[in-house]
Amino acid sequence: MGIGDKFENKAEELKGKAKEGAGEATDNPDLEAEGKGDQAKAGVKQAGEHIKDAAKDITGH
Repeated sequence: MGIGDKFENKAEELKGKAKEGAGEATDNPDLEAEGKGDQAKAGVKQAGEHIKDAAKDITGH
C-alpha cells in the first residue's frame, strides 16, 4: 500500500469518526450514520490495499 493511500484512508476514517461524534453530540442520527459509513468505507479500502500488498509479496511483483 502506498503511503498516499494509507494517508487518504486514515484521513477518511478520522473524518468519519468526527462525523459520528458530532452526530452523537448533537443527537443527529443521520450524521452519526454517515460517519459510521465513512469509517466502514475507509476500512474496506484499507482491506483491499492489504490484499494487494499480500499478493505482491507472494508473486514478487
